[in-house]
Amino acid sequence: QMSNSSSLNEFLLLAFVDTRELQLLHFLLFLGIYLAALLGNGLIITAIACDHHLHTPMYFFLLNLSILDLGSISTTVPKSMANSLWNTRTISYLGCTAQVFLFAFFMSTEYSLLTVMAYDRFIAICRPLHYGTLMGSRACVKMAAAAWASGFLNSLLHTANTFLIPLCQGHVVEQLFCEIPQILKLSCSDTYLREVGLLVLTACLFFGCFIFIVLSYVQIFTVVLRIPSEQGWHKAFSMCIPHMAVVSLLVSTGMFAYLKPPSISSPALDLVVAVLYSVLPPAVNPLIYSMRNKELKEALKKLIQ
Repeated sequence: QMSNSSSLNEFLLLAFVDTRELQLLHFLLFLGIYLAALLGNGLIITAIACDHHLHTPMYFFLLNLSILDLGSISTTVPKSMANSLWNTRTISYLGCTAQVFLFAFFMSTEYSLLTVMAYDRFIAICRPLHYGTLMGSRACVKMAAAAWASGFLNSLLHTANTFLIPLCQGHVVEQLFCEIPQILKLSCSDTYLREVGLLVLTACLFFGCFIFIVLSYVQIFTVVLRIPSEQGWHKAFSMCIPHMAVVSLLVSTGMFAYLKPPSISSPALDLVVAVLYSVLPPAVNPLIYSMRNKELKEALKKLIQ
């Protein structure tokens, strides 16, 4: 039992598995996923940066998304791998604070960026004549900067609020990495209501962005269904389906992680869900975006050759 958070020097993370063989298997599995994420996102970043044909708003936002994916998976997976390899569960107080801040920063920025990307698709398909004016290079940089700034501010507020709350329920975090809900479980003060209030505000913004994305796609599909040519259909769907798949993966896993009823909550389920929303999307996103995108495929082929 700790009197308050200032006396904490370290936290204990959840042990993924107990036996040494399974710990090494966990290390190798996460290493494979991490290397796949590094390779996939690294190739997309390099291809977009090097190929001038891909210097368009859609690929500019995709480059930002790949950077965010690399950041989010690098915040959680390497520490979990190191703990499995060295058969330890500890993370320093500072390391835990950094994990909370960086993970919240990358995830909230990614969600803001996916909202901006939905707006880009909406303008491209529903307002094509105004696309050059509305999505100029300066406007794109401003929108991307706004997404990064909103993520930073959101993460800063949550991290400061979380670690200012006195923690006296031990120092065991029931998760693979430090995340806000698990830290709040260690609180023994009514001041956690302040953090809950902030989480409610973030949830409202989250649903606001989600409704904007849904309404954008309702209008997009209304326009697409009126396109007479099959080629036009194919082009519109190839632009939208990868983005919809990425949004669906992030939203479904994130909502299940944070909104599932306490009655079905258990350490094992929380662990599986955490892997689904924190480890899977950064590794899978490059595959989703490159599968149906002819221009990106060609740029990647050139790069590999």
